[in-house]
Parts: sequence; C-alpha cells; structure tokens
Amino acid sequence: MTAEKQLLHLVFGGELTDLESHEFRDLSALDIVGIYPNYATAHAAWKAKAQSTVDNAQMRYFIVHLHRLLDPQGS
Repeated sequence: MTAEKQLLHLVFGGELTDLESHEFRDLSALDIVGIYPNYATAHAAWKAKAQSTVDNAQMRYFIVHLHRLLDPQGS
C-alpha cells in the first residue's frame, strides 16, 4: 500500500474589519481550526466552521496551502 503524499493545509478564521478586505478585527481572537493532511479534509473542516458562523457576516474562514509555502518549487 502506497501512502498518500502529505499536502498540509491550515484552516483558520476570524472576524474581518471590512468584507472587502482580508484584515482581521482582532488577531488575538483568530480561530485556528487545525492543520490537515490534504485539501479534502481541510475543506470539510472549513465548511463546518463557516456554516457554524453563518449568522456573523463579518466572520470568515480560510484554507491556506501550507505545502506550497514549505516547498514553493514542488507541488
């Protein structure tokens, strides 16, 4: 059995200062959801958190492709 290649993704979010920007209102209140081994699991975590905060229009969650930052020449 061949192990799946690890492509790390970070899911995090917070309240934005403005819906037109990516600037957070309070950096100390960022919600670090977790680091996931592939996009599919990161997307599932992102979707769950985004849906749980749907009543707060300023709250946004993001997926960061950590594997691209760790190896910019690779994957």
